[in-house]
Order: sequence, then structure tokens, then C-alpha cells
Amino acid sequence: MPSIDPSARKRLTDLSVKVLVDNRRSKDGFQYTVPSPSSYPYQWLWDSCFHAIVLSHVSLEDAKKELLSLVSKQFENGMIPHMIYWERKEVINFKWGKEHTSSITQPPMLALAAWEIYVKDKDAGFLKALYPHLYHFYNYILTERDPRRHHVASIINPDESGEDNSPRFDVPLGLPTVQTLKESLESRLELVEKLKTCDFDAPFCMKHFFWAKDVPFNAILAENLSVLSKIADVLGFKEDSLRYAEEGLLVSRAMRELMMEDGLFWPTYGEDYVKTKVKTWALFAPLFAGIPTAEEARALVSGYLESPAEFKAAYPVPSVSRSDPAYDPKGFWRGSVWMAVNWFVRRGLKRYNMDDHGDRILQSSVELLERSGFREYFHPDTGEGMGAESFTWGALVVDMMNDGPSA
Repeated sequence: MPSIDPSARKRLTDLSVKVLVDNRRSKDGFQYTVPSPSSYPYQWLWDSCFHAIVLSHVSLEDAKKELLSLVSKQFENGMIPHMIYWERKEVINFKWGKEHTSSITQPPMLALAAWEIYVKDKDAGFLKALYPHLYHFYNYILTERDPRRHHVASIINPDESGEDNSPRFDVPLGLPTVQTLKESLESRLELVEKLKTCDFDAPFCMKHFFWAKDVPFNAILAENLSVLSKIADVLGFKEDSLRYAEEGLLVSRAMRELMMEDGLFWPTYGEDYVKTKVKTWALFAPLFAGIPTAEEARALVSGYLESPAEFKAAYPVPSVSRSDPAYDPKGFWRGSVWMAVNWFVRRGLKRYNMDDHGDRILQSSVELLERSGFREYFHPDTGEGMGAESFTWGALVVDMMNDGPSA
């Protein structure tokens, strides 16, 4: 672990708990956390998974409540929507065709969040209560989002990646490399209107309107299927456990076959898996699931993460490479630093025993929070905080300082 002053460690833990408690809400007997009261006053899928992972270090009961509220609005087909409107506020421009939720999903982090809670108190009862939701959610991803059984899941809207206007989606959306946030928003609003015409039915919608296979989404899926196998095993569902372990391996293998070229993993679009060669942090996402070989991981780190021409910055990890035409250090998912990206990349590095590189990311994350507070994203060169305030992702530093992941 890097040398973090004990007083700084306590201060950041206390501040993280404070932002989570301040952003906590209750409705209809459920408890949840909003990412930012002023900018994001709803519940989001992968945000709640991040919240639960952090809360597992400080309040297991609150961590469990976070996930139970999230699955309470699960659709009949198993999908968990990426947004729940517990208290409707007119902040988001998107109209998803539903009164209380969105009509799309987000990266499937739920199994990992549940596991991080379980390993701390061994409460199999909590896993048992959550398991039907996990079962149907991951089955939805494996079937509806992969109707041809090629073992990579598709997203039908860039927002499902959690990175709304990442340059990974410029080509599928027909957007120029250099664009305004307004242009991206208008394009995605137009896509939502198209998706309404197919009632957000994923196999049909992806064929006609937007069909992207994203690298982080699938790396997260592969890792979570592996974790779901452990959960099923704990609960005595041996067939499920074997199946999910196999499905995780199939996703990993398919990513290598369909997304990898010259040692790098690229997102694809369309039914023919056309690669979108945009250098974003997604290059490192497969490390999170242990997909690259050790040699490939070392080459990825030395050639890209630690290259000043690519991703090395005063405050890592920029969301887009400096060498990419889309790079904008102040841009929303187009070059700025996001705490969740740091969390994913650091976990991946630790998996390959690259602790020196991972610890640098932790140290930088600490410095960003101490310098600029709990902001949505940060400038990779100056550390300036930008976007939403009182943003919960900064609390992920608690998990990083406690040296996750759990066994």
C-alpha cells in the first residue's frame, strides 16, 4: 500500500461516509443513495453498486438496503433499469416511456457488489434474498443482449455503458470526433425516441437502431459471472454455479476473438463486429476480469498506461488517450479523470500484481479528493474538479484504501 497519512485516511473515510449519508434518501420503505443531489437526484444501477461496495466497509446494513432498493424495480424480463425515479424531478431530459424507471440498463455490477457485502459478514440469508434477482438479471443479459449466442453482450444506447458521450460511441451515433455536449445529448435523445418505437426490445432495437458491444460492459459481465458462480455455490445451486463459471469464460474468450487486435481490445458495432479504434480507458478494462495474459498486461501498462503520449498524466487515469483526436481534458468522458475508472483500473492492476502502478492511482485519487473535493470528474493535468458536486464516486477511495477486492 502507498504511504497515506493516517489522518488523511481517516479524513477521507469520514468525508466519504458523510457524502453517502447526505445523499441518502428513503421512499416507500426503501433506502437508496443519489449520486449528486443537484445533478443526479435519482437512483442509478452501477452507482448503487459502487455505493454498496463502499458501504460494506462502514455499514453492512446500509449496503444491503442499497441493493435491495435497486432490485425492487426489476422488470418481468429480468432487466434492472439504469434509473429509478423515486421522487420525480425535472433534471434529466430523457423520457424513457415509463413513469418510475428508465427503459435501459447499465454495466452489470450487481453480483460483485453483493459478494463484497457477503464476504464481510457471511450472511447467506442476504444472498438468498437477492439471488432470484441476480439469476433473472444475468440471464436477461446473456440472452436478450446476446441473441446470436456469440458470447458478447450488446448495449442499445451509449448510456448503458455508464459513459454517456464517450468517443467509443461517436461512429455508431454518426457524430464527429470533435463535438459539443449538446450535440451528443441531442443525438442520444433522438436515439431514445427511435428505441421507443421498438418498445426497447433489445434484439429488435439493436438490429435496427444501435448495436454496440462495449469492452468495459463485457469485462464487467465476465467478472460478475465468475462472482455469481461463487454466490450460487455458497447457496448450494451447483448447476447454476457451473453454468455461470462457464458463461464467464465464454465471454472472456469471445472478447479475445471478436474485440482483440494487436494486443488491444476494441469496442465493436453492428452485426459484423466492426471495431471502433478509439483509445479510451476501455483498453485497460479487460484487466479487471483477468482476460489478458500476464505478458499482454505488462505491454498494455508500459505501452499505454505509463506512456506520456497516451495515458500517463499528473492525475491518472484520463478517460481518453492524449494521442486520440477526441481527447479533451475538460470533456465529459472525453479525457477527464473519473474515480470509477481509477477504481476499475487499480483493481485490474492488483490482479496482475502490478501494485506499484495501482498504488500510484490510489495516491492520485487521494490527492484529487483533497485538492478538489467530491466532484464528478477531474482535469488530468491540474486536478481541477468539474461537473457535479457532492458526487459519490469519490467514496470509492475507501475501498481502494482498504485494499479491495475481497477474496
